[in-house]
Amino acid sequence: MCGLAGELRFDHQPADLAAVERITHELAPRGPDAWGFHSQGPIALGHRRLKIMDLSDGSAQPMIDSNLGLSMAFNGAIYNFPELRAELESLGYQFHSGGDTEVLLKGYHAWGAEMLPKLNGMFAFAIWERDSKQLFIARDRLG
Repeated sequence: MCGLAGELRFDHQPADLAAVERITHELAPRGPDAWGFHSQGPIALGHRRLKIMDLSDGSAQPMIDSNLGLSMAFNGAIYNFPELRAELESLGYQFHSGGDTEVLLKGYHAWGAEMLPKLNGMFAFAIWERDSKQLFIARDRLG
């Protein structure tokens, strides 16, 4: 399993990226293959990756899509991601990786919270919306 860390500030101060980096490094046993960080204003996300689904760097996290204004840290496996990807492609979305991470991010852009009932798998994720400055956090039904 991967490891997630993050901070969201409510006092109009920027997030403490250094603190999130330290926490993320403590999660190394959960994700020995790669790690990454992202900070934007009041939010900082950290991720430790255990490569399972997409072994390429195309699914590196936190995943950031500046065109959509979204960034995400995700742990889990979306078993029906090929079907969701096909549905998103029919809506005009293009993909640059072969795994479930990008499908999840673009699925959120397309469907918002209505994406959750479509997901078959185990997951926990946090998605930051750059423009609205909203954080969406979700987990699978079993937690």
